[in-house]
Amino acid sequence: MTHQKPNLIFTQIPIGIRYMILSAFGFAIMAVCVKWTSKGGIPVLEIVAARSLISLVLSILDVKRKRLPLFGHRKPLLIARGTVGAFALMCVYYAITALPLAEATVLQYLHPVFTALLALFLLKERLHPPTIVCIVLSFIGVLIIARPAFLFGDDIQKFSMISIGIGILGAFGSAIAYVLVRKLNETEDPSVIIFYFPLIALPISLFFLGNEFVMPTGRQWIELLCVGIFTQIGQIGLTKSMQTETASRATAFSYLQVVFSVFLGWFVFDEIPVIFTWIGGGFILLGALINLFWKRKLN
Repeated sequence: MTHQKPNLIFTQIPIGIRYMILSAFGFAIMAVCVKWTSKGGIPVLEIVAARSLISLVLSILDVKRKRLPLFGHRKPLLIARGTVGAFALMCVYYAITALPLAEATVLQYLHPVFTALLALFLLKERLHPPTIVCIVLSFIGVLIIARPAFLFGDDIQKFSMISIGIGILGAFGSAIAYVLVRKLNETEDPSVIIFYFPLIALPISLFFLGNEFVMPTGRQWIELLCVGIFTQIGQIGLTKSMQTETASRATAFSYLQVVFSVFLGWFVFDEIPVIFTWIGGGFILLGALINLFWKRKLN
């Protein structure tokens, strides 16, 4: 009599999707580490610098392993991508520390809207109907999450408009970085493009940090290390997923980061999203998914 091993559900998931789930979880844990470290008194810019240092070392090793020219070919564009990415990262990390985890994560998923608009003006790409639907739904979603006084009145508890604005600015910066990456992909290896991100982010974050540096304690060193490690896990999962699965299917599962962030925000920080976040976030994610799958059908 032969015994068959139990067919676990997880093993039935395609390897590319599993990598994307790992990526979403890695980035969600990274956000938890950022928020936790900030609550311990480490400035946001110091967290950005620590993450950049770890990423820089790993990126140099990766470029050397591939025997590529370290500084690439289109240096001005590479520097621009690194600079924009650095400021976007600062905004994203600030939003993570100033807003509940779920809200900060949802705002990041505005980047497809900004990417489409930038591609329209900078790359002369057409704006398709699904993208227009995505833009409209995302705009409604942001209004519901932000709840401006001129629409909702002053008696409803709201988040800081500055924090919301910086979170949106982070998504906008990410979109600019994505558009620049699309231009750079014509001539540059992805490892070189990635290398320029921490190369620029490290000195910029240290410059703005100035005298605000706080010497981490033993535990805080570990927390800062975890920010870098889980960022790398997220990036590796993302890269592997794109290599082993179609981009549209893989990207759809990246939205699990929102689910992980809701759960981790509740479990670690006792953050329970308000009804406006559920509704507004639903509009943003629905718009992004409509854009994703409608475009896939058109193609």
